[in-house]
Amino acid sequence: MDVIVLGLMFLSSTIWLGLLFFRGQFWQTDQQLEVTETQLQSLPVVCVVVPARNEADLISTSLRSLLLQDYPGSFNVFLVDDRSTDGTANFAEGVARAVGKPQQLHIISGASLPPGWSGKLWAVEQGINSASKFAPDYFLLTDADIEHDPGNLRRLVAKAVQEDLDLVSVMVRLRCESFWEKLLIPAFVFFFQKLYPFRWVNNPNNRTAAAAGGSILIAREALERIGGIQVIRQALIDDCALAQAVKQIGRQSNSSFSRGHIWLGLSTLTHSLRPYDSLAMIWDMVARTAYTQLNYSPLLLLGTLVGMILIYLVAPVSVILGAFWGNWAMSGDKTHYVYAFTGLLGWLLMALAYYPTIRFYKCSFWLAFSLPAIAFLYTLMTLDSALRHWQGRGGAWKGRVYPSPDNL
Repeated sequence: MDVIVLGLMFLSSTIWLGLLFFRGQFWQTDQQLEVTETQLQSLPVVCVVVPARNEADLISTSLRSLLLQDYPGSFNVFLVDDRSTDGTANFAEGVARAVGKPQQLHIISGASLPPGWSGKLWAVEQGINSASKFAPDYFLLTDADIEHDPGNLRRLVAKAVQEDLDLVSVMVRLRCESFWEKLLIPAFVFFFQKLYPFRWVNNPNNRTAAAAGGSILIAREALERIGGIQVIRQALIDDCALAQAVKQIGRQSNSSFSRGHIWLGLSTLTHSLRPYDSLAMIWDMVARTAYTQLNYSPLLLLGTLVGMILIYLVAPVSVILGAFWGNWAMSGDKTHYVYAFTGLLGWLLMALAYYPTIRFYKCSFWLAFSLPAIAFLYTLMTLDSALRHWQGRGGAWKGRVYPSPDNL
């Protein structure tokens, strides 16, 4: 029994060493858009597409930030009102008039949702179709709950042009103000980076592809090359599906083929307005798509649950076990020291990996040591995501419930 327990402890610590040194340095926060040089030799035409469904509370701030971008080139904003019932379109019109740019805002009344489409992607499709008359060089796909820094569009375009990228995306700074946000939101970003190491995403020779749906700049040619938004029309995790399509299709040039060039990073200035003030709100946000991320596979779910326990929970349990065993151990028995030391090593490695994200979100240093408890909550959310899917409640968002692609 001691051999098995010790083996699990050493395996957990070894996994963390592997993650720290061989997982694309995912734990670093150095991939940031704001370090981009923004000098532009050309000024591509950009059309911004904003799908909005019942966003009256946030659309005024979000849309104002878009219309007041300091981008010196031509850009227009296409807001697709996805059958809202709260006056979203009226608020949007008021904002455009207030900032003196009604000519740059185009409001599209969304058509009814056809079979086989997610609501957001159908709205994006309609926005792109309407914007195509401007023959844009790039589309900026963004959510209605994002407040953009005035220079965000300029930086995105500069990044794309200077590095010849087909897609540029930033994970905007998520709101981190309430207790539950500080406890769980930085970990959400940390887990996303562990799943999709940004350095791997940004390496055209690596197959890993991902994007963050809050802010995606995509070249029109790249979108046409993959067959348009319709190729991912059923995707619930649409941002990563789009990035995967762009990187996988690649591009042909002078008889040579290369992967599509994409870039994903963090933003320190552009941020999400969406509040997650309670555990229930964050729980629903994660449970909505966690099982989708696992391709609705019971085997992957089982592997994930076992992996989360091994990676995040073995270390703190070892420390506790070693401490209590020390009180009960017979004189001369030093096994509890090995348990405590091995578990503490794994826990410290875990905290070391998590600390840059904690610092990025300006949270308390001690939260870095809370990752095991946070991971336990996320494990329960993932399990609940599977249960919701099996009960026919998976993918619920904005009054719609989306079945898995196999059931469409």
